[in-house]
Amino acid sequence: MPAFGRRGYRVPEELSARVPAEQRGPGLDRDAVRLLVSRGTEVSHHSFAELPRLLRAGDLLVVNTSPTLAAAVDGRIGHTRVVVHFSTRGDDGRWTVELRDPDGRGTTRARAGGPAGTEVRLPGGPRLVLEEAVSERLWWARVSGGEVFGLLREHGRPVRYSYTERDQPLSVYQTVFALPSSDGAGSAEMPSAARPFTGRTVAELVSRGVGFAPVRLHAGVASVEAHEPPYPEWFAVPETSARLINAVRAGDGRVLAVGTTSVRAVESAAGADGVVRARAGWTDLVVTPGRGVRVVDGLLTGLHEPEASHLLMLEAVAGRAAIDRGYEEALRGRYLWHEFGDVHLLLPPEDPHAEHCFSNCS
Repeated sequence: MPAFGRRGYRVPEELSARVPAEQRGPGLDRDAVRLLVSRGTEVSHHSFAELPRLLRAGDLLVVNTSPTLAAAVDGRIGHTRVVVHFSTRGDDGRWTVELRDPDGRGTTRARAGGPAGTEVRLPGGPRLVLEEAVSERLWWARVSGGEVFGLLREHGRPVRYSYTERDQPLSVYQTVFALPSSDGAGSAEMPSAARPFTGRTVAELVSRGVGFAPVRLHAGVASVEAHEPPYPEWFAVPETSARLINAVRAGDGRVLAVGTTSVRAVESAAGADGVVRARAGWTDLVVTPGRGVRVVDGLLTGLHEPEASHLLMLEAVAGRAAIDRGYEEALRGRYLWHEFGDVHLLLPPEDPHAEHCFSNCS
């Protein structure tokens, strides 16, 4: 078996999901994607619409309610066109931003960051000044002459990359769980593992005894070229969700995170004793196999590039062998990658003494 994970495989270009599922044919909805299910190294293939029949009463889905922002804005450095990706707002009013070059195809490519003092003219008159490097691609910057959330509402568009076919309205990037923030904050990129959920799916899950625990983590822009590890992001786990999670862990249910952002939020709120407590603030937690997980039993997630740091989190949840096997099957089955693509459900191995339920169970 090939050594998958961190440069052990290659994703063919034709496996990039270029448009949302509902735009691939008449009568389709968001749930018209495939679902790969890994129980340890055992793999099965399903449609996402089968998810309610693959879970069981007492399971709890942890979902991220962060809304997606129209975080990409055109700007100019002198006479040079750039695109600003607004990533994360700091407590001091500054923003982490990534500057990118237009590529002539409606998307962008990476550009060298900095230097400090670089000024970007934004639509409507505001100016953005780079102040301090966060990484090779990200900078702390300050905007003067305008308010950023208003700028995004008036002139922003969703962040998109070259593997997608065309710009989409912001509604395409909102999940069914997204709730507006009182301060206007949100995610620079969609918490995309939740995208296939529809109101119909949620209703069926609830009717079958599956619960939901909302959390919030405002995700920054991804590192699509450099694949840097995640940097600090703002999160909140409310008291009611903490109680739900602890109650399920005390019983025989499973805590299943919808997306890596939900894992980061709930694991950031868990003590060394595994008890989740209500928390809100910044987290710099990076979940790795060495750190492990204290709360999460399983994970619903998209399919990740071979260099992506998220693979370490997947290995922490399910183990390296399960991830190797799952990605081998995803490539063999020609699953689709990226935010409009197919999804992967990582579950604990089945108890051999438990009653098995397959996709045709009622």
